[in-house]
Amino acid sequence: MIETIERQTKAKVEFQEITGEIQRLVESASIETGMCHVFVPHTTAGIIVNEHADPSVVQDIAECLNRLVPQDSEYHHAEGNAPAHIKASLMGSSLTLPIENGKLVLGTWQGIFLCEFDGPRRRNIVLNIIKA
Repeated sequence: MIETIERQTKAKVEFQEITGEIQRLVESASIETGMCHVFVPHTTAGIIVNEHADPSVVQDIAECLNRLVPQDSEYHHAEGNAPAHIKASLMGSSLTLPIENGKLVLGTWQGIFLCEFDGPRRRNIVLNIIKA
């Protein structure tokens, strides 16, 4: 089963939690045991699993990425969004999560985040939900 989630981002750099939307799609698939592959088909956005209880964690991640990959450095890419490409590469474009008893297997504090690095934009998140 393949599903697509559409999201509109509002800022240049933004982390949007999408755990609930993905969990609802997993539940609607009626799969007790399997895998959920999550893919972001964009070169300036990524996907991560990290703490969702404290919003300062993703703020810290964004600030650290800005220090590692500054906007005002000298890049060869002519469009001006080279830092977004680099940050997206560091975060990754996909992840795979197990499904057990019809639910995503995540730790207590874990959530799934769409990572925007070149917003605001309309983004797609593609899910492949597979029965084991």
